[in-house]
Parts: sequence; structure tokens; C-alpha cells
Amino acid sequence: MSVADELQKLEQLRQSGAIDDAEFAAAKARILSGSPPTAPLFANWNAAPTDLATQQEQTKLWALLLHLSLLAGHTVVPLAGLIIPIVIWQLKKDVLPDLDAHGKNAVNWMISELIYLAISIVLVFVFIGIPLLFVLYLLGIIFPIVAAIKANNGVIWKYPMTIEFLR
Repeated sequence: MSVADELQKLEQLRQSGAIDDAEFAAAKARILSGSPPTAPLFANWNAAPTDLATQQEQTKLWALLLHLSLLAGHTVVPLAGLIIPIVIWQLKKDVLPDLDAHGKNAVNWMISELIYLAISIVLVFVFIGIPLLFVLYLLGIIFPIVAAIKANNGVIWKYPMTIEFLR
């Protein structure tokens, strides 16, 4: 690819909003100097999207990942379902403000689920706890999937039976 073609592609990226003027200037200087690109692959991962449509799409994607990450606790890594959603929420809530509501809903559900788990464990001694643990396990799988589907459709879904700690 010639230098002119690379500059033309770079200009198209700038006009579409994929890169800002500073990134354009740095990339243009690299192309003109003939040096290879040195920017890391995810250099701009935490930058706010420039247009509303991109921001909404990124919010949907990160909300989907946030809710589905709750399922990580039901697989190989037990504490991952508690840690990953909180990390995603805390890292992206400032960049994508609509993600804050999804994060609060997920954390409220996690805290509520832990409370219900403790109560169910105590009730195991009177035998009602065993079916409650089974139901809680199923809800721990079903609720994040429903929330992820709703988030992908742009809807903020509150988990049923959730005690609201964070508002």
C-alpha cells in the first residue's frame, strides 16, 4: 500500500470519527516518517465514544458482558462471578454513564444472592434449605442471562427479588 493510500485511509478514519485529530496527526507523522506503528492495540480502550450511536452500542456490549460475567462464578473460577462484574462496572461507568445502572443492578443482585445463600445454608438443617439452594442456583444462572438479553436490547432490567443496596 502506498503512502498516499495510507493517508487517504487515515483521513477517512478521522472523518468517520474513529480517530480524533491528535491520533490522526500521530499516525500521519508515523506514515510520513516511514516508521512502523508503535501504538498498543488497546491504547484507547477507556476513551469515551465520540458519537451517540457508538456510545449506545458500546453501552449495550459492556452491559451484556457485565451481566454475563456473573455466570463466571458458576463455572471453573468461583470468585470470578463476584469480581469481574464489579471491575467492568468500575472501569467503564465514567466512560459510559448508562452502564452505571446495569452495574448497580448486578451488584445489588450479587449481595442479595449472598444473603439468600446464607439463609438457605442455615435452613438446610430443617431440610427446606436444600430446595432453596437449588432454586437459588437456577436463579443465579437465569437472571444474568435475562439481564444480558435485555441489556443487549438497550433495556435496564432490575433483577427480581433483589434488595436494593445501591441506588
